[in-house]
Amino acid sequence: MSLKQISVFLENKPGTLLTMTGVLADNHIDMRALSIAETKDFGIVRMIVDDVYDTTTVLKDAGFIHSLTPVLGVAIPDEPGGLDQVLRVLAEAQVNVEYMYAFLGGRNADHAYMIFRVADPEKAAAALAARGIHVVDQEEISQL
Repeated sequence: MSLKQISVFLENKPGTLLTMTGVLADNHIDMRALSIAETKDFGIVRMIVDDVYDTTTVLKDAGFIHSLTPVLGVAIPDEPGGLDQVLRVLAEAQVNVEYMYAFLGGRNADHAYMIFRVADPEKAAAALAARGIHVVDQEEISQL
């Protein structure tokens, strides 16, 4: 069980991010989570959206270079040690976390959500589920 993360490659100059978000806004695309990593010349916008197909179509039509990456969305109890518990399960399963980012949302105020990029999403999801940790699917993200 994984989510599809959209990575958009943007030139690192004023207004480029605004152009991308304007295209998404004009097409009623709702971002659920967002992370930006940059270098001197380029940036990578990583996002989770409500509708992957519509978003990739809109981005392609607008000329944005993008790719899809499988990631895990995990509901983490919003309490001290919540993230630590998830990371312990992944470490015990020998699953390396390449990167992660967080977002809040949804109807459950008792949880935060983390997006994890791991080498083996299926192995990670199975390990988390075996310990009662909820892995979020694309349909659930669309409804948050």
